[in-house]
Amino acid sequence: MAMHMADILEQLAFHKDLPQDMANESFARLMDGTMTPAQAGSFLMGLKTKGETAEELAAAVNAALSHARMVPGLSGKRIDTCGTGGDGSSSFNCSTAVALTLAGMGYQVVKHGNRSVSSTCGSADALEALGLNLNLQPGDVAAELARRNFVFLFAPGYHPAFKHIMPVRQEIGCRTLFNLLGPLLNPARPTHQLLGIAIPGFLHRMAKVLSLTGVQKACVVHGAGGFDELTPFGVNQVVYVRDGWLREDVLDPARLGMAASSPEDMAVKDKDEAVAVLREILAGGGPEPMRDMVALNAGMCVHLLEDDLSLADGVDKAREALASGAGEKTLNA
Repeated sequence: MAMHMADILEQLAFHKDLPQDMANESFARLMDGTMTPAQAGSFLMGLKTKGETAEELAAAVNAALSHARMVPGLSGKRIDTCGTGGDGSSSFNCSTAVALTLAGMGYQVVKHGNRSVSSTCGSADALEALGLNLNLQPGDVAAELARRNFVFLFAPGYHPAFKHIMPVRQEIGCRTLFNLLGPLLNPARPTHQLLGIAIPGFLHRMAKVLSLTGVQKACVVHGAGGFDELTPFGVNQVVYVRDGWLREDVLDPARLGMAASSPEDMAVKDKDEAVAVLREILAGGGPEPMRDMVALNAGMCVHLLEDDLSLADGVDKAREALASGAGEKTLNA
C-alpha cells in the first residue's frame, strides 16, 4: 500500500522517528522528483527539527546512490578524505593536500567533492587550479586511479537527481541533512574514510551511517576550534568505525609532538593564496602549522589503511612523505 505524504509529515510533526520502510519510501520520492516542492521543504524541515537519526540518514544515502552514476571496476583498498564543510574557518585546503600526499605514498584515493559553498576555495576549485580534470566520466575512473593513485569525482557530475532538490535547498536557506550527505555519497564507494564534521552533535550519528552503508574502516572527526578536520592546536573528538563497531576517543596532537599553533595559522585570505600554499605544501614546503595539520590527517588515514601501524607511526610516515614532496609526484604522474 502506498504511503501518503501527509502520514509521513504527521509522523515528523510529532517528533517521531520514521520507521525504515517510511524513510526509504520518502527519500525515494524526494530523489526521483515525485515530492512537490512544498512537501520536500516540509519533509526536510520536519526531519531537522526532530533530529535526523542514523537510520534516516542511511536511507537518504541509499536513495541518493540508487540515482547516482556509480563508478565501475574498482577493487582493493581506497580512501576518501572529505569533510562536510560549513566550519566557516577560511582554512587552507587540508583534505586536498592530504589526498594528494596519500596518493604519492602509494595509496588509492577516491576524493569526492564540490566547489566552495562556505570556504575560501573548495576542493574542486583548488584541484582545477592545479590542472586536474574535473569532468572524469565513471568509466574512466579505474584507469585514472591506476595511473595516478588519485581521482577526483566532481559531485554534480555524479548526482543528477540533485537537480530536484537544489531549488528546495536554496529556498529553505538553512542547514538540512543535505549539508551532511556529501561525504557519504562517494560513487566510488571507498572502503576506508576520514570524515570531518563541523557539528559535534552529529559525530556519532555520521559514524553509525558509515557503518550502516558499508565502509570497512573509518574515523569521523571534529577538530579543536570547530574544524571539520583534525587540527594540531587542541584536543579533537573522534569516533572510529570498524566492521560495524564504533569507538569514541579523543586525540591530543601535543602527545604526537606537534608544536603549539592556532586557527589563524591555517587561514588563507583568497583562492590565489589557497592554491599557492597548497602547491608549497605538496612540494615539501609551506608553513609548519599547516604541514602539521596535513601530517595529522594523513597520518590518521595511514593508521586506518595499515592495520599494524599506530597513529604515531602513521603521522611519522606522513611527515616523511610530505618532506619528500609526495603530493607533487601525484600531480606530475
